[in-house]
Amino acid sequence: MASAARTSLVLRVLLAVSVAAVVPQRALSDPTPLQDFCVADLQATTPLDGFLCKAASAVVDDDFFSRAIVPAASTRNPFGANSTRATVATFQGLNTLGLSITRVDLAPGGLNPPHSHPRASELVMVLKGEVMVGFTTGANRLFSKVVKENELFVVPRGLQHFQLNTGASDAVFVAMFDSQSPGVVTPTFSLFATKPAMPMEVLTKTFLMGVDEVGAMKSKFVGF
Repeated sequence: MASAARTSLVLRVLLAVSVAAVVPQRALSDPTPLQDFCVADLQATTPLDGFLCKAASAVVDDDFFSRAIVPAASTRNPFGANSTRATVATFQGLNTLGLSITRVDLAPGGLNPPHSHPRASELVMVLKGEVMVGFTTGANRLFSKVVKENELFVVPRGLQHFQLNTGASDAVFVAMFDSQSPGVVTPTFSLFATKPAMPMEVLTKTFLMGVDEVGAMKSKFVGF
């Protein structure tokens, strides 16, 4: 009986160790694919964790090719910034591969406002100009660097970060993600541009301001 109990204990420990070793890996990236490719069928009902696969017989060369980030996006907006994304929604060949990329264009002084990607870390590579990239930690510490052409800066998963054009001319960078659909959460929009509207009491207490002051800030985001 004692031997059987020890064997059972060993098996439970081995199982716990195996689960501990596997779970963090799955938590840090998209699920590992089980086939060579799974081109997304955007017409099919979307299940959890990705899109259904397009029939292999219907897959063509262009499913693995995209021009999504070739054109520059207009920066004629209050932020002087805009992006073009190649995620699974626009580049079906990315489905199940755990990666995507975004091009961001910045006018002089343009800002990609503080935001986060809940499902991905981000690797920034500047293609043109000089861009300050920074992120804040849970302890409210700021890490930032002015990144120049062909230089890299990495933003850990889920942390608030920004990109600011510090040069006198236009800037362009690409952001690479370890998820086919990294998601984006921008606090200003999450507070001031929600539908239905965020309760005013929440906003006034959050910013330690009066209704008129918060209303003035909120009015800036009408139409976004």
